[in-house]
Amino acid sequence: MRIVLVGPPGAGKGTQAAFLANNLSIPHISTGDLFRANISKQTELGKLAKSYMDKGELVPDEVTIAMAKDRMEQPDAVNGFLLDGFPRNVSQAEALDVTLQEESMTLDAVLDLEVPEDEVVKRIAGRRICRNDSAHVFHVTYKQPQQAGVCDVCGGELYQRDDDSEETVRKRLEVYHTQTEPIIDYYKAQGLVVTISALGKVEEVTQRAMDALKREDDGQ
Repeated sequence: MRIVLVGPPGAGKGTQAAFLANNLSIPHISTGDLFRANISKQTELGKLAKSYMDKGELVPDEVTIAMAKDRMEQPDAVNGFLLDGFPRNVSQAEALDVTLQEESMTLDAVLDLEVPEDEVVKRIAGRRICRNDSAHVFHVTYKQPQQAGVCDVCGGELYQRDDDSEETVRKRLEVYHTQTEPIIDYYKAQGLVVTISALGKVEEVTQRAMDALKREDDGQ
């Protein structure tokens, strides 16, 4: 299957992408990983992307699209892929359509993870990170440390990152609503959107997604 995964920040896209890609035996292609891989390998696209990033500028769509196209043409993606973080806007979605047509490929589904805005804010603004190790993540509601403000693993101080503040989260949601959400209507016009609730336990959401994708694949 060839799938695009969309949803607001805090919807759990990265987590679900990893589980779904594994269950479907297709590569998980994330924009972040594409950038890191190309910059690390110092590819021409990586150097170009870094030149914009070093100036604090957004990487142009055509560079992102070229990276995605190169990755989708790799041997492990011949039977499908799951795109996470791309396309981010309608112009990228249109360019992806052109790229797929050139390769005689089509998308099978656009999986929309739906989460109420207040829940997104609660999920992200409630995160607390260990100053000693950013991999140690807690939450004021969902994963409370045994001692308030102290990491269970190493005893480090827990803090809220600046980009996890409620104000910043709501700004990120505004960007999502303005730039990314319109691609849902774009793909709805093609009959590709499958919307599921991203509320509940991780494994419940994964099963919900797998069931929805199976129905889509079966043409129901």
